[in-house]
Amino acid sequence: MPDFELTSSAFDEGQPIPEKHSCDGEDRSPPLNWSSIPDGTQSVALIVHDPDAPSGDFVHWLAWNIDPQSAGIDEGVPAPLEGTNGFGRSGYAGPCPPPGHGPHRYFFELYAVDTDLDLLEPGAAREQLEKELEGHVLATAQLIGTFER
Repeated sequence: MPDFELTSSAFDEGQPIPEKHSCDGEDRSPPLNWSSIPDGTQSVALIVHDPDAPSGDFVHWLAWNIDPQSAGIDEGVPAPLEGTNGFGRSGYAGPCPPPGHGPHRYFFELYAVDTDLDLLEPGAAREQLEKELEGHVLATAQLIGTFER
């Protein structure tokens, strides 16, 4: 069976994320698509983060209990349940590195999960989501994009 895979029609692996998906543009989430969902997957979860941020690993999007059969999330569409990003609000927040700081990497990490997670209230923190994921991840897929201001 092919490996669980995450792709976007907006950018390729290791390539720049278009400005419209950043704080300098429309700040809309890019379209994401996944394939080869492992057997037993009940939901998928997503963590998008920037490990190159000056303040440390910065969260841009937390989402969970996404229907794996949907095969993706359309551009600008919120996930069913979303956590608090590094800017202190729920939902997607696009790349926004400090000007002149050089290119940052943005990791889109997708988790195939064997259950619906018990985080039923929106606004959870990354640590809460990661704790809920423990022991339930069947596979992970990753897509990395870059952005520079």
